[in-house]
Amino acid sequence: MTQVPTHGGPLRVCVDARLAGGRFGGVEQAVIGIAAGLSKLTDGDEEYLFLIEPENEEWLRPHLRGPCRPLHPRRGRAVRRAVAAARAVAERLPAVGPRFAARPSDGTIEAAGVDVVHFPIQDALITDLPSIYEPHDLLHLHLPENFSRWERRRREVVYRTHCARAERVVAMTSWGRRDLIESYALAPEKVDVVPWASVLPEYPAPTDPDLEGIRADLDLQDGFLLYPAQTWAHKNHERLLEALALIARRDGLEIGLVCPGRQNRHFRRIRERIGELGLERSVRFPGFVSELELRAFYDLATALVFPSLFEGWGLPVCEAFSVGLPVACSTATSLPDLVGDAGLLFDPDDPDAIADCVLRLWTDAELRATLAERGRERSDLFSFERTARLFRAHYRQVARRPLSDEDRILLANPPLA
Repeated sequence: MTQVPTHGGPLRVCVDARLAGGRFGGVEQAVIGIAAGLSKLTDGDEEYLFLIEPENEEWLRPHLRGPCRPLHPRRGRAVRRAVAAARAVAERLPAVGPRFAARPSDGTIEAAGVDVVHFPIQDALITDLPSIYEPHDLLHLHLPENFSRWERRRREVVYRTHCARAERVVAMTSWGRRDLIESYALAPEKVDVVPWASVLPEYPAPTDPDLEGIRADLDLQDGFLLYPAQTWAHKNHERLLEALALIARRDGLEIGLVCPGRQNRHFRRIRERIGELGLERSVRFPGFVSELELRAFYDLATALVFPSLFEGWGLPVCEAFSVGLPVACSTATSLPDLVGDAGLLFDPDDPDAIADCVLRLWTDAELRATLAERGRERSDLFSFERTARLFRAHYRQVARRPLSDEDRILLANPPLA
């Protein structure tokens, strides 16, 4: 592999990882994947500093190896909490509040001698350093009813500010790239596609006793559908529940469903719907689970069902592909490009369509085997090591560092999804 010559010392990249573990779902998993991928890159002279508060780093530290290490804020915890509380109050002020939403750097990354900053989370920091920004999706523009007026205004300030300031803006799919260009009038040459991948290979593999213990703790059926997602409204849990109730009523089949993920403000309505549909016996919402438990659910499940109304990527679909779990998936936004021919597709607004798709997958073992194999083949196209190599090429390009032959090939290739 071509070694890149040094140019003014090692390239120092800061990756923003200011997340508290257990609260951010797919974003947290993506940061783990980026860390794991960059940790494997030992053929360059880069250093990767992951900006994270020391009190919140437990979830990330096991994945920081090789050229990766944590970078802690200069301010102590008490000062940081006081500043955060003051800004939270300021953001809520009528009329002027949103202007405080785009937050300035406290000088930590500048003092660390960073050359490029990568913001894989939406709430980036204002800095004069060259940056790469990932807004993930523009859900607030497409489904504004899921947000308060204040939330929409805040998102617009944050997203537009950092899209304008960044050297490069990154989407996960071609669909997401087009959406960013059209919605924010961004120059096409400024917006790139870097796909995510499954992070399950980085998680501990459950043993047989682990699997049996988890099955017993949740009183799980021998087979069940898996849908890992936070309980946001756009994740569309209710229509999936309606589809399962329809199958029970129409076809006499009780299909189990397990939905791990943080339970937020919308969970109350989901819980009510479970009761209304009489699904208490077959549906489980275990909340946020450990890496081991999540991996176990993938091993125990019969299939993944993904009825989301809006996705910038669809991380659980990639995870299912990576372990050979057959997939039934929504046709919304970027998902058909991600799934290809490796899963069944359905209209997420139609419980009958969801039910028909789920029933086919549940009752046809040959179909499940075919989709599992196609999923494994599709998964070979996506890995976080490849994602890390593509990001490294962008870091070098943004920092005006020499590119390797591999970098040029990666940057020139069309997106995978």
